[in-house]
Amino acid sequence: MGGAPRRSAMAAAAAPSSLLLFAVLFVGRAAAYGDGPTELHMHAAFFDRDGDGVVTLSETYGAFRALGFGFGVSTASAAFINGALGSKCRPENATSSKLDIYIEDIQKGKHGSDTGSYDAEGRFVQEKFEEIFAKHANTVPDALTSDEIDQLLQANRQPGDYAGWAGAEGEWKILYSLGRDKDGLLHKDVVRSVYDGSLFHRLAPNWNSPEKEKLSA
Repeated sequence: MGGAPRRSAMAAAAAPSSLLLFAVLFVGRAAAYGDGPTELHMHAAFFDRDGDGVVTLSETYGAFRALGFGFGVSTASAAFINGALGSKCRPENATSSKLDIYIEDIQKGKHGSDTGSYDAEGRFVQEKFEEIFAKHANTVPDALTSDEIDQLLQANRQPGDYAGWAGAEGEWKILYSLGRDKDGLLHKDVVRSVYDGSLFHRLAPNWNSPEKEKLSA
């Protein structure tokens, strides 16, 4: 088994309730995604606190706060994510804010210079995921150091794709901050859990239950 994220004690205690919540959220809403939600839909839906299928700027900010990030990082992350994805993941007849992210179209916001572990429809690609560790986990099998993540990011950069570079770096740096163990290693099972959002649910089990958690401003 890989090392647990830094908030492992809370994660272990919250796992049964968060998995139940996860099932309720997605079984009840599967019809909105055709054959069912992809892993990318599941990843994005963590941020949709009220379950209406739309992630607002304030929900993205609140999700980062629930995950333990401070005011500055949460504000900057929300501005970047909703600013980058709002216009891309938006139905033509939408009338809400242009910063709102519509989860049903989240695959349209997939950026370049990534690992390819999501396909064009947002489905998880096991072979590409395995390549991450086959190519870059050179210190400890099935785990990445901070330097190895930097090497991964450099290897995936497509020429001139500056938006993709920024998106990939932001995602991996946030994941490393959330998931590294006491030895500074990001284990394979932790990385896998971010693709379907289950890592988020373990670390912030009350986020999708507003009555159980009051977030500070």
